Amino acid sequence: MKVFIVFAHPEPKSFNGSFLKGTVEHLEKNGHEVRVSDLYKDQFKSIVDEKDFLNFQEGERLKLFAQSAKAFKEGKLTEDVYKEQANLEWADLVIFQFPIWWFSMPAILKGWFERVYSSGFGYSVGVHNSTRYGDRFGEGKMQGKKAILAVTLGGSESQYGPRGINGPIDDLLYPVTRGMLHYIGFSVLPSHYTFTTDRSSEKDFDDSLNSFLNKLDNVDTIKPIAYRKQNFGDYVYPSLELKEGLEQPNETGFAMHIAK
Repeated sequence: MKVFIVFAHPEPKSFNGSFLKGTVEHLEKNGHEVRVSDLYKDQFKSIVDEKDFLNFQEGERLKLFAQSAKAFKEGKLTEDVYKEQANLEWADLVIFQFPIWWFSMPAILKGWFERVYSSGFGYSVGVHNSTRYGDRFGEGKMQGKKAILAVTLGGSESQYGPRGINGPIDDLLYPVTRGMLHYIGFSVLPSHYTFTTDRSSEKDFDDSLNSFLNKLDNVDTIKPIAYRKQNFGDYVYPSLELKEGLEQPNETGFAMHIAK
């Protein structure tokens, strides 16, 4: 198996740094090929601007979506972006490992998505006919590939539970799992969470790492999250609203977009 890990934490001696090391060692020991993008170590550029598009004409108004599409079509993106795109195309499984900071991913990782997901790479947006609106939300270039989040949190599991003060963790990460991974075709596996990492013991670390490694060893048996696909009849065209009656009784919010 070819595994690409996108890692976002500035401290190699941290829980996350040790977790990454243990994951890579385990995968390589078991014969898998591994590539790692260590965003902080590599000082990955996280701000989208005109420098990302080598065909941008100075003095023009920068329209990011249009310019991104034009640069992708003409082969005028930057080398660091092409490298990350090639890693995504190479991999069978992509792991995104990061801490939750201020209810979201680190800014450097958000910037990675904004730059690497150039318009035209991995997905398309546009009206094809009366029942299709681009190759996205379950379609796209990453079809046939798996992705999983390995996330650390400072708070306790109860704080991120159904009644927790921080909100349900799966809802908190819905914009990532659905909006960034499923969007371009990944089969998204249930995320791996480690809570209260700032107060964790060696046993806590070992338990979490071993649990994650067991998931990786059995990745082919794990059922992906059953996110509804855009172009397969669940959504009304052209509003792209979920058809009435597909949700469970009294079901609202993100949960409606997961088939039961």
